[in-house]
Amino acid sequence: MTHKSVVELRLPEVDLVTADRLSAKLRDYAGGKKLIVGVSGGVDSATTLALCVKAVGSENVLGLIMPDTRTTPQEDVKDAEELLTLLKVKHEKHTIDSIVDAYRSELSVLDAKLLGNIKARVRMTILYYYANKLGGLVVGTGDRSELLLGYFTKYGDGGVDILPLGSLYKTQVRRLGALLGVPSKIVNKPSSPALWAGQTAEGELGIKYEVADLILYGLTELGYRASDLVGLGFGAEIVYRVTDLMEKSTHKRLLPPILS
Repeated sequence: MTHKSVVELRLPEVDLVTADRLSAKLRDYAGGKKLIVGVSGGVDSATTLALCVKAVGSENVLGLIMPDTRTTPQEDVKDAEELLTLLKVKHEKHTIDSIVDAYRSELSVLDAKLLGNIKARVRMTILYYYANKLGGLVVGTGDRSELLLGYFTKYGDGGVDILPLGSLYKTQVRRLGALLGVPSKIVNKPSSPALWAGQTAEGELGIKYEVADLILYGLTELGYRASDLVGLGFGAEIVYRVTDLMEKSTHKRLLPPILS
């Protein structure tokens, strides 16, 4: 294997052909069913929404905004509403404060991470309520970077019917979003699940996506070992942080084992 240097390592290009391919596959999988999307105001959900509209038309998509008013930035809610209006997608908004408070009170939840996972699972429940009601499909918004790093809640935002962006790294999603007409303020916004105040994805992971994506690409698609990537010039601490996150989150990417 011929190894490249860090400066030569590049993700595959994303273009309108990519958008056409993914939207066609999504349309085929939907089979005429309505697509249900949780829209947060971030780049992943915005790009997913735009792809759904391209695939099946705005009349066959329902967008749901589900803020916790104490931790969801109002700017994100505004961005989500403006995008849904721009794409002419019917949408509803349900604040989850009272539902989360019921769990917090009953279970005496004090830990922010535990409460954050509850929020993600509450949103999943609301999405599936509408999917059941309308005979539709819940379209997940996760990308390949999040999936490989385990940066999602098991049976929360990971509980979906299809992941149209699951083969694209975060930096590729930003490019696709721009191509699909997602406003630049969303495309360039720092990623955050906003499960608690001040949370950012890169801050929590401790790695910039521009770096993590290249490491993940090298490990999972180019056949590089961690030591190879260190040899290319990536910091050892960052490389092994990525491999550690991948290993510890393996269970999130697998179906439950069936014992016999």
